[in-house]
Amino acid sequence: MSTPTVEIPYLNISDPSFAMQSEELRNARAASWYARTNYGFAVLRYDEVSKLLKSPKLKQGSAQWPAHNGVHGGLFYDWWTKNLLVLEGEDHHRIRRLLNPAFSPRLIKDLVPRFQALANELIDAFIDQGECEFIRDFAEPYATRVLTILLGIPESEWPKIARLASTVGLALGVTFKRDLDKVEAAVAELYEYADELIKDRQANPGEDFVSRLVLASRDGDRLSDEELRNALVLLIFGGMDTTRNQLGLAMQSFIRNPGQWDLLAEHPELGAKAVEEVMRTNPTVTWVTREAVEDFTYQDLFIEKGTTVHLFTQSSGTDPLAFPNPDMDLLGEHAPHYGFGGGVHHCLGHFVARADMSEALPLLASRIADPHLTGGDEWLPDSGNTGPTRLPIGFTRRS
Repeated sequence: MSTPTVEIPYLNISDPSFAMQSEELRNARAASWYARTNYGFAVLRYDEVSKLLKSPKLKQGSAQWPAHNGVHGGLFYDWWTKNLLVLEGEDHHRIRRLLNPAFSPRLIKDLVPRFQALANELIDAFIDQGECEFIRDFAEPYATRVLTILLGIPESEWPKIARLASTVGLALGVTFKRDLDKVEAAVAELYEYADELIKDRQANPGEDFVSRLVLASRDGDRLSDEELRNALVLLIFGGMDTTRNQLGLAMQSFIRNPGQWDLLAEHPELGAKAVEEVMRTNPTVTWVTREAVEDFTYQDLFIEKGTTVHLFTQSSGTDPLAFPNPDMDLLGEHAPHYGFGGGVHHCLGHFVARADMSEALPLLASRIADPHLTGGDEWLPDSGNTGPTRLPIGFTRRS
């Protein structure tokens, strides 16, 4: 290992006060392409994140997250270590191949009018008040009811789904060990919910996403009931938690960039671009985790087998070496972001997230002007999956 020419920065990423969009992190990125952390290394710049995301010398590292937090068994551990997010090799390839047809862009496209009607219904409920609590009144019900539409279950079930998905989401935060009992109880309830859903669709298949999963078969192979259950729990958790968080972060981004909000109101066709820009500059998934499968040296850094490597998606998406003007710009042309991960673990549900958010954001912009924070906002820790848990905003009705 060569001697570093600069002092390598250190970031305490388990500190609840750690902030991705901070001077500390920007200074670290300016000084070095990587930093040391209390969980291995963090890769901070776009070019290195791009290359390492695709490196065969790294595998998905999130499988070790429970162990990092002293959790070595139990319901959450069993589900987490068997779901698509952390599987590798042929196991990952097989399940992804069987799941893939259910994520049909055609299915999503056919649901767009329902997404639009839902967004307008939620906005109608608070538009005359000039204020709302954005997570409670829009982001959470929208993300969760989109999920119920996709799964073919009654929209009235959304509060239960939201509660369970939010609780499982606590497992990805730095307070995981403290919240373990609540997480375990939520996984147990989701298992029961998914099992009932699978049995119903096996007996009464329809046109919905779950029916497509149940009926999915490739070359005589199909998902076992356990694999179906694991996939559904992942979809319920990921589809609600991350979309709700991302919508909250989108509102934060546009409050900071009012000119871009007005531009979106004038040009709703920029909805898809708005999603990409929010996820590039302010993603809910602030890093993706990998683990070295062998000893290797990348640039000046020796990485030992088993080392955790965090690829910082937010930091890489605003890296001035790759984005000379890194601020949000709906009319700009930028390199691809990694808000949905990358490589073989690129998020399977990205079509769903892109479709529902690209409808919601222009509708919001077309109806409310001058959104601004009114105080009392509350946030998840700024690590792993982040976002607001409360976001009170004021606005005027757009004429």
